Amino acid sequence: MNNSNSSNLKQDLENQSNHSSNHTFSQPQPQPQSRRPRGFAATAAAAAAATGGGGAGGGKGKKEREKEKERTKLRERHRRAITSRMLAGLRQYGNFPLPARADMNDVLAALAREAGWTVEADGTTYRQSPPPSQMATFPVRSVDSPLSASSLRNCSAKGSLDCQPSVLRIDESLSPASLDSVVVAERDTKSEKYTSTSPISSAECLEADQLMRDVRSGEHENDFTGTPYVPVYVMLSTGVINNFCQLVDPDGIRQELSHMKSLHTDGVVVNCWWGIVEGWSPQKYVWSGYRELFNIIREFKLKFQVVMAFHEYGGNGSGDVMISLPQWVLEIGKENQDIFFTDREGRRNTECLSWAIDKERVLKGRTGIEVYFDFMRSFRTEFDDLFAEGIISAVEIGLGASGELKYPAFSERMGWGYPGIGEFQCYDKYSQQNLRKAAKLRGHSFWARGPDNAGQYNSRSHETGFFRERGDYDSYYGRFFLHWYAQSLIDHADNVLSLATLAFEETQIIVKVPAVYWWYRTASHAAELTAGYYNPTNQDGYSPVFEVLKKYSVTMKFVCSGLQIMCQENDDSFADSEGLSWQVLNSAWDRGLIVAGENAVPCYDREGYMRIAEMAKPRNDPDRRHFSFFVYQQPSPLVERTIWFSELDCFIKCMHGGKLQVIWTPDSPSAAGQGPKGAKGL
Repeated sequence: MNNSNSSNLKQDLENQSNHSSNHTFSQPQPQPQSRRPRGFAATAAAAAAATGGGGAGGGKGKKEREKEKERTKLRERHRRAITSRMLAGLRQYGNFPLPARADMNDVLAALAREAGWTVEADGTTYRQSPPPSQMATFPVRSVDSPLSASSLRNCSAKGSLDCQPSVLRIDESLSPASLDSVVVAERDTKSEKYTSTSPISSAECLEADQLMRDVRSGEHENDFTGTPYVPVYVMLSTGVINNFCQLVDPDGIRQELSHMKSLHTDGVVVNCWWGIVEGWSPQKYVWSGYRELFNIIREFKLKFQVVMAFHEYGGNGSGDVMISLPQWVLEIGKENQDIFFTDREGRRNTECLSWAIDKERVLKGRTGIEVYFDFMRSFRTEFDDLFAEGIISAVEIGLGASGELKYPAFSERMGWGYPGIGEFQCYDKYSQQNLRKAAKLRGHSFWARGPDNAGQYNSRSHETGFFRERGDYDSYYGRFFLHWYAQSLIDHADNVLSLATLAFEETQIIVKVPAVYWWYRTASHAAELTAGYYNPTNQDGYSPVFEVLKKYSVTMKFVCSGLQIMCQENDDSFADSEGLSWQVLNSAWDRGLIVAGENAVPCYDREGYMRIAEMAKPRNDPDRRHFSFFVYQQPSPLVERTIWFSELDCFIKCMHGGKLQVIWTPDSPSAAGQGPKGAKGL
């Protein structure tokens, strides 16, 4: 009986298994639901469906896909532009030590640490701050900070609603590649009912500002005691050597050097002008005036740096002194004007030679870099004794307009005025030949031209089709042209520095990098583009340059432009000198370069000196990075400006690691912003 029941049960199970198997094979498998396209992709799909997906319609769909790709790129660049401005604001007003190319992880970590959280390297985040009850008992100190002042104003006006912790929300419609570009700050709506809490005593409102105050609590405004020692060199006035290489006023030079010695300066800087030394005949070098000058400097036991000045002086509002390129070069230029930089209108700029002739034998059988090398080698041979004694501490190589590594895009003789975007300087025949080669190599010969919608010297960025928001600068052609234009600058630096390191072995070599800060807060950075730095918001234009400088162990000297912003900056220029300085200095430091500084314009008041000192030795840099030296330039000999000696003396003490102490006399006009004529040093 039991065997019979078992056999029946086994047969029933087999029938059910066969039935289930037949049902499985007979029913079709459910297909995974495809994702519905959204946004521009949906538009493209609808257009493809309307045309039937074939023939002409297929071609149209392909065009739509290409347009969609381009629109996606533009949206991504726009997001990155917004992020760049956010990061610039955090750096400028919040003293956040963010990397030059920070991502959202860096931003979140910095904000968390500012609010009192601990963030470890692996991302572990936890709280180690006092309870809120203790936070309210902390003494509140007044700090002159845009961030803290605005925070308290917002808290007072809007109540504690705006002081609640922010929630970071990432837009889910963005692609993974853009997740580091957009962060939307959203208020916690659940906490809106707690509006009766006092905004000033709330822990959330105080934490960020309190941390900033505590960091500054032990700092005195003008106290640089214990900071690194930064040597200060003073630039000698240009007119000490005349066009015949003669020392103009030896007694005046001695008096000026005596004053510098009393100020405890570390040395002086002397320009050695190509247009004076080799001014009349090729390879005929006259150093007599410089020999006399250097002997006087040696009497005072001062070290000095020399500048190999391969540009002209006096063309951009530099006073009565005028130093041109060598006369024999100008004679060549009369027959072959293409040795000079040329703008779109065909106007020649004689401030320096075009970089396109670096390897063209158009200078009496020599190339451009051969002329530079012969000049440097002659100097090294003539003053070998000073190099052996170590009196010449460094040599600066002039690489472009004003001795800076840049195109002459902002020439006042061409009518340029601040804050014009400048013009591209690539229309001499040698540059055009190089452009045609690059376009042909790229496979697009019709790209062998300069942009025809880039405006004039004094145009504004938004007025041009090339530099405006989403303009042609970011098209395929625009990216090709700007890359070629910037690469020409990099190649010129590479060519000249390769020979400079041969001429000045075991000597510190310096290259001066300009501060083109206007239009920095726009997406295109138009002025930087015309100057030769491909640095829009979606590119890093300084890293390739610094890689070349690192290749030759060169010191990067940055022109500190912060002194002139107060009187020149206006809302129309979209200038950001602090943001540019932050990017350039940190990019150079991150690549291991030695960094130095030089003021762009004269400075005579304490505020200007303090801005220089703060830039030279950033207080909030966790790595304690600082300038290796600073060059201070005056518009005329120091003996004519003794009224500023006390200020300059205190500034040098700050740079050397001391404390700035100044007493202002009641009749001092500096209170009205006219300079500290009545300042007295303690």
